[in-house]
Amino acid sequence: MGIKNRLIIMNFFQFFVWGTWLISLGGYMIVTLKFTGGQVGSIYSTMGLASLFMPGLLGIVADRWINAERLFGLCHITGALLLFWASTVKDPAVMYWVMLLNAMVYMPTIALNNTVAYGILSSRGFNIVRDFPPIRVWGTVGFVAAMWVVDLNGWSVSPLQLYISCISALGLGIYAFTMPACPPTNTKKDGSWLSALGLDAFVLFKNRQMAVFFTFAVFIGAALQITNTFGEPFIHDFKALYPNSFGVLHPGLLMSISQISETLFILTIPFFLNRFGIKKVMIISIFAWVLRFAFFGLGNPDSGLILLVLSMIIYGMAFDFFNISGSLFVETEADPRIRASAQGLFMIMTNGLGAFIGGVSSGWVVDYFTVNGQKNWPMIWFVFAAYALLLGLIFPFVFKYNHIRKTNLLDAESAAITG
Repeated sequence: MGIKNRLIIMNFFQFFVWGTWLISLGGYMIVTLKFTGGQVGSIYSTMGLASLFMPGLLGIVADRWINAERLFGLCHITGALLLFWASTVKDPAVMYWVMLLNAMVYMPTIALNNTVAYGILSSRGFNIVRDFPPIRVWGTVGFVAAMWVVDLNGWSVSPLQLYISCISALGLGIYAFTMPACPPTNTKKDGSWLSALGLDAFVLFKNRQMAVFFTFAVFIGAALQITNTFGEPFIHDFKALYPNSFGVLHPGLLMSISQISETLFILTIPFFLNRFGIKKVMIISIFAWVLRFAFFGLGNPDSGLILLVLSMIIYGMAFDFFNISGSLFVETEADPRIRASAQGLFMIMTNGLGAFIGGVSSGWVVDYFTVNGQKNWPMIWFVFAAYALLLGLIFPFVFKYNHIRKTNLLDAESAAITG
């Protein structure tokens, strides 16, 4: 088997492991385990908490002491054991700590997956900019495939989703040890720990516009965590009203439209970013989040199914125009000497602080609008829509970045993908 096909398999299962439970676990915990919104939000926030420090720490380990592919494999094997443990847990406090440990070993594998792929492709003379993106897109395919497997087999509110993730993670962990060696390069051996962790990029906060950008990255990153946590529980709550509707019968298929939309909107980013600039693209993203939440509040899986579908489609714009465009903005604005660190800081702001705040605060909102076990979902989603609307109204007045059209945007995009 060719090395590209082997990397495709690795990328496919890297995100298959995550896709089996990321969107559906909230439904399992609320519907089956009867956890509260606050408990579920807290458990989902563990991914943000782990993203604050674990990718940087294990990056140091891979840079200095252990082959990247071996560390990648060890993380997934450890994660498989933790996922199996999670499938047996019924107590929210225990689930919190188990999923925190799982996040601590899974979140770093997202970066390690790229490190392994880059190292192998480079050592064989491939052009990373040209050859990696077609490999990476199979990760999104794997995520969607996992959602479909869980949904079509009726495991959305069952611990079986965690068993499938466990088996996949174990297989991927073993598979990683068969990959070509990616030994430590020791390139950071003489650097500071702050540099290794990507924290030297905090110097960017001295620039007012970059400080504003990173601050809003936290707030918008919080919005992303909301539908990851409560999208499927919301749909499951319509089971009594519309037991035979498509959305209730196949919530995973419905939610997967979001990921499919994401892959399509990526293709539009060079045009929008080059023509309108980061400020307008970010504004579009924020107001897309407003519509994402508002359509959830207005829709239902039966007569209002079209509104839910529109919400899923809009997600692609909301996610990509913020995450991908934001990454490109950081790539083009940061000093070349700290670009990698700046990208790490962007991840800390969004997947770290943003995800943590979004998970915890959204759980509070859900509990506030829950009376006698009944959730007032329209009010819940309208509160989230109002939150995004407030961000959208403030952002244009505090972010004063002046856009200058660049002719080399595609080069910048390629650099961001590989950086």
